[in-house]
Amino acid sequence: MKPISEMRAVKFTESNYIKPFSLMFKQGEKDIKWDLMDCHDGVFIIIYNRNRNTLVCVKQFRPAVYYKCIPAFDRPAEGPIDTEKYPPTNGLTVEFCAGIVDKNKSLEEIAVDEVREECGYEIKVSDLQKIISCRSGLSITGTTQTYFYTEVTDHMKVSDGGGVENEGEDIDVVEYTIPQIRDIVTQSDVLNGSTSLLFGLMWFLTNKIVLNM
Repeated sequence: MKPISEMRAVKFTESNYIKPFSLMFKQGEKDIKWDLMDCHDGVFIIIYNRNRNTLVCVKQFRPAVYYKCIPAFDRPAEGPIDTEKYPPTNGLTVEFCAGIVDKNKSLEEIAVDEVREECGYEIKVSDLQKIISCRSGLSITGTTQTYFYTEVTDHMKVSDGGGVENEGEDIDVVEYTIPQIRDIVTQSDVLNGSTSLLFGLMWFLTNKIVLNM
């Protein structure tokens, strides 16, 4: 990960990715205002490397995770953030290869692009197994997340991955062995991983490892 510096919080203006708004409605006789965000659906790809018996994941800096790691009393709404006191490494997360649905392509085609861009493997649509589509961010976004599974080999590696730099991505590719995966899902706190990571790891252990034992 490239060094992070000159961190500061600023007021929200506009974004290509999220659009805050509110819905007003009546529920029975009660007037309700509910704050929402319109944002893109997403795809997640669980990648298993058959040669090394590992899951291929990505590690990257997530500003939201970093910001929430700062205690509320020291978390500015505006202004500079002390990255010496709160190192940016606090915002590093482990995730599955993933991407937003923002192109005029099928979900499978978007997944293929993300596997190549983020992790450096060249796969085909036919290499993907759809696992499930479900909702996330139920109270604020209600987006649909679709999970895929694919298997790769070392000879399918065409680049080091790392994402698309002009899209602001700075990604490290990391791999986890089966014992490491089991360690992750049995921890009481997984503060550098999301529910999507834990779901994917448990799905993999249940449907690919247990069935092959």
